[in-house]
Amino acid sequence: MSDVTFPAPEGLPDISQMEFWTGPRPERLAAFKQLRDTPGLPKFPERFLEGSPFPPGPGYFVVTRHEDVWAASRNSELFCSGQGSNITDLPQELNEFYGSMINMDDPKHFRLRSIVSKGFTPRHVADLEERIRDKAIEIIDRMVAKHPDGSADFVHEFAGPLPLEIICSMMGIPESDYASIFEWTNTILGATDPEFGGTYERLLEVSLEIFAYAQALGEQRRANPTDDITSALMTAEVDGDRLTPQEFGSFFILLVVAGNETTRNALTHGLYALTHNPEQRAKWFGDFETHAKTAIEEIVRYATPVIHFRRTVTAETELGGQHLEAGDKVVLFYSSANRDERVFDNPDAFDVARPLQPAQVGFGAGGPHFCLGANLARRELTIAFEELHRRLPNIRSVGEPDYLQSNFINGIKRLGCTWN
Repeated sequence: MSDVTFPAPEGLPDISQMEFWTGPRPERLAAFKQLRDTPGLPKFPERFLEGSPFPPGPGYFVVTRHEDVWAASRNSELFCSGQGSNITDLPQELNEFYGSMINMDDPKHFRLRSIVSKGFTPRHVADLEERIRDKAIEIIDRMVAKHPDGSADFVHEFAGPLPLEIICSMMGIPESDYASIFEWTNTILGATDPEFGGTYERLLEVSLEIFAYAQALGEQRRANPTDDITSALMTAEVDGDRLTPQEFGSFFILLVVAGNETTRNALTHGLYALTHNPEQRAKWFGDFETHAKTAIEEIVRYATPVIHFRRTVTAETELGGQHLEAGDKVVLFYSSANRDERVFDNPDAFDVARPLQPAQVGFGAGGPHFCLGANLARRELTIAFEELHRRLPNIRSVGEPDYLQSNFINGIKRLGCTWN
């Protein structure tokens, strides 16, 4: 039996095939330029994870232009998230289990975001600055001590541990559990990569493990609050309403997975881009403060750690010149929108002084689902590169990245680095 319900559009690259996502990066860039230049929104068939009990759905329209991604993101009434933010259709209970509030619409979304935002106010993020800096210095020193020859895997020794240990520290998770959290997050977002399981069964197994862990942690902190974000979330109230342990469990999956993977990959892509664009490295590190804000936005634009999210059309409408009916799936390709030559000058170039407007969409394109942790991620990235430059001024990547096999996360599993 075929795993698709109809063929891919003739004459266009078949982005629904995993082979496309494991192919050469320049070919991917060229393919999405072709899609941006194609009138309307091409429709592609769905494919599913090995072992999944959910058959292919009716297909999806690809949204690749910056203007269209921006428009759909800011109109959550016409382009909803409550039917799923991933391409595959799942029962609503599973949508909310895996995605928490990113797979909800108002009023459920507003209620949950209002509660959890209590733990991510600008004051909370500012209070974390010293902790982030101390952790970055600690991990750099640990890497240097462990590798006296001055060479290491940047992902394993720095880019992976930094956001993971910050998130875990914020949540009050003991250090003895860090390795388990790291393995769980790799499996959930690397579900299509054979190295991390590659099957639906393994994904479900790990998801239940992390959910049970989170529920237990939430119940413990509600009974005995401490000075951590888990306690803040479990005791926060909005109009007398609190998170249930089940809601916290799902949000925990979202928080530790998104907070770990996205920052990890932005750091790794950033080091690779700075190494291969030495004039940009010299410009930024020659005047760090002046270019820090634009450089971080450029790293997120250039890397775009989250490749896409899906929306579902709620009523007859038009987007990008394409007529759409209620129930149609549209998939917003942030990675393509961030390379749209209609919006960005020389979009395939890495430019640490690129103007902040028009805005990159690596944290989403505005609207109610804009990334809640965007400011925290920006601070982590800024401090990480500042301390790397200060303590290891000659650090650079070595060789080519070992990329994650995924059409959802622009991940790097391994990247050599040296600082001699």
